[in-house]
Amino acid sequence: MHLSIEPIPAFEDNYIWLLRSTETEFCAVVDPGDAQPVIARLQGDGLRLGAILITHHHGDHIGGLAELRQTWPEAEVFGPEDRRITGLTRVVAEGDDVHLPDLEIDLEVLAVPGHTSTHIAYLGDDRLFCGDTLFAAGCGRVFDGTFEQLADSLQRISSLPSQTRCYCAHEYTLANLGFARWVEPQSGAVAAAIAAAEQLREQGRPTVPTTLADELAVNPFLRTSEPAVMAAAERFASRPLAGTTQVFSALRRWKDERYD
Repeated sequence: MHLSIEPIPAFEDNYIWLLRSTETEFCAVVDPGDAQPVIARLQGDGLRLGAILITHHHGDHIGGLAELRQTWPEAEVFGPEDRRITGLTRVVAEGDDVHLPDLEIDLEVLAVPGHTSTHIAYLGDDRLFCGDTLFAAGCGRVFDGTFEQLADSLQRISSLPSQTRCYCAHEYTLANLGFARWVEPQSGAVAAAIAAAEQLREQGRPTVPTTLADELAVNPFLRTSEPAVMAAAERFASRPLAGTTQVFSALRRWKDERYD
């Protein structure tokens, strides 16, 4: 079965990921913060919602759950154990398998806390649905997780196969690349990524998914062991930094305080 993954735009810059196949009317969606664009797409395409995958509790990722369950009450809802998420039919955690029989795919659950304390991702066939843990050229802010957790989660993601396609949930790429250029102003890879992203946006096309190989070339939060990135983080911190977690924390604070 050929799986197609398409973005459903929501709010100003969210993407709700739609997993579908021409061989079945059933589909799945990831992080439906708004029900209306999902209902419009599915009804317009003659699809039935079989599964909903949730990565974390923020409203722009779960706000459409109740209405979608009313429209398709048979849909299974997977997500992390978190009292702030209501409507799950199956709680999943690190190492669990999510089997979507209608689409003939299996996804492994990865614990990737940091942006939030219970954030998870779904991995299968070199596709990673990473919510707000990883963005193209960036990462999520730290809310109720910790800097150390997010640094560890990003290191874990960076160890996946380089061909892994990362389906993040926001169109933040150009802003993130602007910060990457602050960190590595001489980077040819960053300059090329900016030009490519600008062209896609001018055409009205999304800049995601991205590949892990591309992220390792331009994303400062995955490049914390690179000498140029370490030096830039130390200039911001005005002190030597011991290890990649300290470098990550300095970069995240730099972006939070001076760029965003």
